[in-house]
Amino acid sequence: MKDNTQNHNRIDGRLVAARILEDCRSFIERNGPVGRLVSVSVGDVPEIAVYVRNQERGAARADLPFETQFWPCDITQDEAKARIQAMNDDTQVLGIILQRPVPDHINLRSLQSAIHPLKDVEGMNPASIGNIVYSDVALAPCTAAASVELIKATGLNLEGLEVVMIGHSEIVGKPAAMMLMAKGATVTVCHHLTRSVAMHSRRADVVVVAVGNPHFLGPDMIKPGAAVIDIGINQIIGADGTAKIVGDVDTDAVGDFAGWITPVPGGVGPVTVAILMRNAVVAYQRQVAAGWMD
Repeated sequence: MKDNTQNHNRIDGRLVAARILEDCRSFIERNGPVGRLVSVSVGDVPEIAVYVRNQERGAARADLPFETQFWPCDITQDEAKARIQAMNDDTQVLGIILQRPVPDHINLRSLQSAIHPLKDVEGMNPASIGNIVYSDVALAPCTAAASVELIKATGLNLEGLEVVMIGHSEIVGKPAAMMLMAKGATVTVCHHLTRSVAMHSRRADVVVVAVGNPHFLGPDMIKPGAAVIDIGINQIIGADGTAKIVGDVDTDAVGDFAGWITPVPGGVGPVTVAILMRNAVVAYQRQVAAGWMD
């Protein structure tokens, strides 16, 4: 049964996000100050600004302190690691958000590994991703977790659900597939070497798409009534020369056949930010349990 997050068959990610953020705010109201989130941007990357702004707004709605740091583009790997270590040791820092991309001379994976797993609110530390294999999904990568949350919003029972994940990136496709398996779903992962993606996607109850290809998924690639979760964010230039953000799904065409579908924008994006705040609450609980707090 569809819930009140639906407008016809569109899943409104903003409403899903609002519920998560309200839960976070209520927790913080009951438990008092929980430290601050620190956003780290390395170098001058204008496209990062919108992500930082959305995270800051989400933190404000959850009543979480949010600090932005801008590190110089010529910072060394060692200095960046030293700064992260200092934040790991600071009990007033609840979590660390490492914005992407970073300059070419910075080893991103090494910096992500330097963030202590209990402060890894993005779920990007290899330890956090590895935990998903053991069904510990509380600090999972935010976009992957958002896709699972949106499937739950349809009211479908994840146990035994046939899901096709199109895209197998380390931060979305693979963790999302493992999270869904942890919930009892049967998951098929398709990628650029899959011989016929449509052969798999047409039999799925749910199709999750994260390939970075505008309008990749058309109506001929789903079965009627399936749920479609669109993780893609692509900028295209229209005939009038204006830029437009679209997903990996041909939403207008697929929407006539799908039982549920997420719009772009307004679908996965807001929920991803909300999951980041939920991860922060989980991080606080685990830090308290570990005896970190003053």
